[in-house]
Amino acid sequence: MRPRLLYSLLAVVAVVPALTIAAVTTAVAQARSPQAGGTLTARVFATREGLVGWRTANGHTITNRDWFAALPSWRGLSDQGEGDRSVRVCHEGNDRCVFLPVWDVGPWNTMDDYWAENRHSWDDLPRGKPEAQAAYEDGYHRGKDESGRKVSNPAGIDLADGAFWDGLGLDRNDWVDVTFLWTGDGDRGTVDTPKGEPLRVRSGPRLGAAVRGGAAEHAQVPIRCQVRGDKVDGTVRSTDLWDRVGEGIYVSHAYIEVDDDFKVREC
Repeated sequence: MRPRLLYSLLAVVAVVPALTIAAVTTAVAQARSPQAGGTLTARVFATREGLVGWRTANGHTITNRDWFAALPSWRGLSDQGEGDRSVRVCHEGNDRCVFLPVWDVGPWNTMDDYWAENRHSWDDLPRGKPEAQAAYEDGYHRGKDESGRKVSNPAGIDLADGAFWDGLGLDRNDWVDVTFLWTGDGDRGTVDTPKGEPLRVRSGPRLGAAVRGGAAEHAQVPIRCQVRGDKVDGTVRSTDLWDRVGEGIYVSHAYIEVDDDFKVREC
């Protein structure tokens, strides 16, 4: 748990006190500007959301080991049960990735759309660098967030407990690579799983391939191309097609909803 603003549907503000981070290695935000039609990826500091039982900015009640993300601007928020704003979050240390809908606002700020080409606030900062990180590392804005609180960590994204512990396998707050999937073009599908369970992300198109993370229900995933592998009977269809959703990672197409005009592209 860390400092943040959490909003109900009636915009009731709750301020959560800060906890000390035992060790934070200073890192420079590395934003990789997208090519034409590409998406933005930035290295930012991730903190665990916690707050089980609280209500998020879009009205979702946080469950035990939940799967979603929070970003510090209302402009990055998806509606409850939707995933038009989704992120891919990867941890370099263990080579795992999760795909998450953005269902909450925070950490620290509420108007810091640091992923945007034209930022709503703090437009003198480089794209991909959160205001909280600049405040923490560089003393930007006198080291404070938009509410005047002293920034005690450089967090630019919050991860719900299930995504943090089970998906990425993290045991402490750490730096991650975040891809803001809506900032570029390309085919995307929406995860539809039984009972809301996360879909396993694997290292190959086989049920026996190593698990490399997960994709939350309602999250969007980029479909770079498709390969044939093990047949799976899923909630959407029965198929042996698998979607490549990143470098060397796949999900079964049996659980992915796509537009009617979607066309299969072989890898």
